[in-house]
Amino acid sequence: MKPDRSLAAALGEGVLVLDGGLSNQLEAQGCDLSDALWSARLLADAPEQIEAAHAAYVRAGAQVVITSSYQATFEGFARRGIERAETARLLARSVELARAAGERTEREIWVAASVGPYGAMLADGSEYRGRYGMSVAELERFHRPRIEVLAEAGADVLALETVPDVYEAEALLRAVGRSGSVPVWLSYTVEGAHTRAGQRLEDAFGLAAGLDQVVAVGVNCCDPADAGPAAEIAAAVTGKPVVVYPNSGERWDAGTRRWHGGTTFAPTTTAGWHTSGARLIGGCCRVGPDTVAALAASLTTTP
Repeated sequence: MKPDRSLAAALGEGVLVLDGGLSNQLEAQGCDLSDALWSARLLADAPEQIEAAHAAYVRAGAQVVITSSYQATFEGFARRGIERAETARLLARSVELARAAGERTEREIWVAASVGPYGAMLADGSEYRGRYGMSVAELERFHRPRIEVLAEAGADVLALETVPDVYEAEALLRAVGRSGSVPVWLSYTVEGAHTRAGQRLEDAFGLAAGLDQVVAVGVNCCDPADAGPAAEIAAAVTGKPVVVYPNSGERWDAGTRRWHGGTTFAPTTTAGWHTSGARLIGGCCRVGPDTVAALAASLTTTP
């Protein structure tokens, strides 16, 4: 059901379970995502599949559901001949589908509208490198229209996620600052103690330290081994609740469009993330409903 409390209020009372990877669940449902628009294509072609994927995570115990708008942009849909008004409708639909899945339970379900990085629109793995050769002002102009639509669509929070560098984080924070008072979380994709672009996490998290609109900071779409140390840095630098949702531990090869390696995500290790300050805990790519269910079970026993 739609929550009575704000996400910030809920985070002040305890830990919340995030969902897992949307794309892997859609593939498990038989969807073909071999497309530059990735899961965003289904907003137009098969919205019922997106709602079903969200519902699978709600059944697994997720309390926060992230929308399918990660790779949904005005520019990306324009390449398919979709006009701006229709793109805005599809972005709003991403929030509606997540909300509808949340209505299938009596538990409070918060909807986080995904705002992916510029590199996601390029569909070439650039979100794992950053430094696109664009200015902060140019990145802000890219992000602002989508942020405005998602903010108006009624999401509980905007998830500024998989951010690869400080410059894009600055652009995103500028854009949300000019789009009303909707709360946001800021989540970097990292490698060790640095952003993917090589900046110190202390500096990266510092951007959000004094911003009341940012209700959580942290990491996602990274190796699980990097999550705990990054959570400690985020908490120490900002004093805010920390959001952590790494990948399964497998690595994505953008050239071959395949995952390599084995799974290292273990729900039992998340107690350490919680001790480090994490209050929003879940999974990203290749983390499915079964793992989220195990994660939810482990967090209910976390002191």
